[in-house]
Amino acid sequence: MKRLAVFALLFLPTLAEAALSRIELTQGGRIEARIIDERPDRIVADLGFTVLSIPRDAITSITTEDAAAEDVASVGNLYRPSSNLPLMSVKELAENVGDAVVTVSTPVGLGSGFIIHPSGYVVTNDHVVAGENKISITVFEREEGGEFVRTQYENVRIIASSPDWDLALLKIENAGGRAFKTVAVGSDRDLRPGQRVFAIGNPLGLERSVSEGIVSIPSRLINGHLLIQMTAQISPGNSGGPLFNMRGEVVGVNNLKVVGFGAEGLAFAVPSETLRDFIEHRDTFAFDPRNPNSGYRYNSPPSISSSKEENK
Repeated sequence: MKRLAVFALLFLPTLAEAALSRIELTQGGRIEARIIDERPDRIVADLGFTVLSIPRDAITSITTEDAAAEDVASVGNLYRPSSNLPLMSVKELAENVGDAVVTVSTPVGLGSGFIIHPSGYVVTNDHVVAGENKISITVFEREEGGEFVRTQYENVRIIASSPDWDLALLKIENAGGRAFKTVAVGSDRDLRPGQRVFAIGNPLGLERSVSEGIVSIPSRLINGHLLIQMTAQISPGNSGGPLFNMRGEVVGVNNLKVVGFGAEGLAFAVPSETLRDFIEHRDTFAFDPRNPNSGYRYNSPPSISSSKEENK
């Protein structure tokens, strides 16, 4: 006990300056404390009556009180930005972020999406919901025993959509005030060829499927837009699902693959920087249900080519 008291005393001058932080743990727990020291392998948090040393590999995210208040007040910060998350294995990351990946269903098909805000804001592809007025979202929650429980929400509203960027922002309505698990939106600017990434989605309706690959080219020009080219396998149903880096941060939104004779491992994702711009300027892309053309996309006539590009 004496050693603990001396340890706390050494950090006493910084306590008044430290903001309250919410620390999410990999095992599902949460700690609210003031971070008084940060080290490469761990952080030191003051609980008010004791000091706790927490390994970084036991932490999924850290949100400060000031940052949370700024997120609520700022129009641009609907998403949770990355916060120096630790590098982890695909297995560990899939367990940490899988609860925030959802199924987006319409009368004509299904796609994937991911939750960016605890109140139920969901990102997906525009082509998943374009022209639809009946949308449902299925959330998968892990219980204490490790089993997933499906909860389907039928009251889903389109907040914003962009056919050009192939992005859509949805909102789960009447969720009973529950706080959904979210994923952090990172930056794709640090992506390099050969860097490992992985996708989670619902290919062909196979829920919560995980596929791993590498970044082929971080900025490939496709139809006038810069996309991330990668080798993680995606199929119909993966549309709108997240592409993660090895910190569990969303670096892209899966939206396209090339199919055709001899074409393999040619998948693409909308960069997270484009997603950030879309969210921060969502008023510009606001969906108007009173406009009969709002949300509808008119495809160009087909052209003959040696390979076929399809939205997946």
